[in-house]
Amino acid sequence: MNELNIPFNDTEVAFQYKNDRQLKKANFIFSLVNNPVISSLATRLVKFSFAAHLPVKGIIRSTVFDHFCGGETIEQSEEVIQSLYKYQVGTILDYSVEGEESESAFEATAHEIIRTIEKAKNNPAVPFSVFKTTGLAAFNLLEKIQAGEKLSGAESTAWDNVLNRVNRICQKAFENNVPVLIDAEDSWIQNPIDNLAYDMMRKYNREKAIVFNTYQMYRADMLGNLKKAFADAEQGGYFIGMKLVRGAYMEKEAARAAERGYSNPIHPNKASTDKAFDDGLTFCVENIHRISVMCGSHNENSNQLLASLLVQKQLSRRDERVWFAQLLGMSDNISFNLGKEGFNVVKYVPYGPVESVMPYLLRRAEENTSVAGQSSRELVLIRKELKRRRNRK
Repeated sequence: MNELNIPFNDTEVAFQYKNDRQLKKANFIFSLVNNPVISSLATRLVKFSFAAHLPVKGIIRSTVFDHFCGGETIEQSEEVIQSLYKYQVGTILDYSVEGEESESAFEATAHEIIRTIEKAKNNPAVPFSVFKTTGLAAFNLLEKIQAGEKLSGAESTAWDNVLNRVNRICQKAFENNVPVLIDAEDSWIQNPIDNLAYDMMRKYNREKAIVFNTYQMYRADMLGNLKKAFADAEQGGYFIGMKLVRGAYMEKEAARAAERGYSNPIHPNKASTDKAFDDGLTFCVENIHRISVMCGSHNENSNQLLASLLVQKQLSRRDERVWFAQLLGMSDNISFNLGKEGFNVVKYVPYGPVESVMPYLLRRAEENTSVAGQSSRELVLIRKELKRRRNRK
């Protein structure tokens, strides 16, 4: 009765939302990123082309942008939103513009995030919103606050503006009953982001989890941080939203630690990270009376674990406190098979102007090349489905 095996190898379900042309495009993209040499050359070529203002935007839009992003605007993303929702997979609209540093740009980003909340209001196809704090605040300001350095008058004003932006977003989320995820970032700016998240939880999570913080479980201290956050929520009488991810900045973290002479904050090996992640999921489900949890993972074992925990604890597969999340264009075998089995599943759907979303797209290419087996796994499944479709004809 408590045994549950999600058929993650069912490619017919995994790629049901893609037609043959889209699936062949996916095959081309993952063939590219699966080859480190070709992927590296292509990445350098794209960076050079944008820097030199060469007319490559159309090529990018019709290939990697089209595969990994919803569109350049919320309105353009509607087709992807409906395509996913047809198969029981929701959308998190992720405004993925990066690298802006002006107050006017931060204000524009806050306004756009509020637009995603308005889009999500009473819209089951868009159950969450999300933001990165570095979209609303200067990186060096966050770094200075974490280091405990004294702020100048202008920096103090800038920080007050950050607090105001975050509060406006979380208040809008609360008023519209739309949970909002705060993404995790580099360890040397994460503390002020955590503090902001917990301040917002104390304010807006009195009845249920509206504000979610993100826990990068590849950090050796993160399981302890997660448990402390729960204890504080218990004591403070508020609910806590926890999105668990393995982590996105491994190379940067290791390089900075080596350069500055402190110990690397990341677990020494993948097995330790996997254990911390799965222990974190188990802890969240065991304390579901206080915690809402999102499993942000492309790891089949961890998604299987959370699905099995729900069954073991006799919780509804549609329990609004438990969610699974993957990125658009990746791990469709996880997302769509979980959706078919009746679980709450969402895809992060990045959107924004092509040139502004390029840092995100380049990270996806590098991630798929560097994460052992990621692009190979995608390719095996895509080619299996292409073969199945050919044999069916």
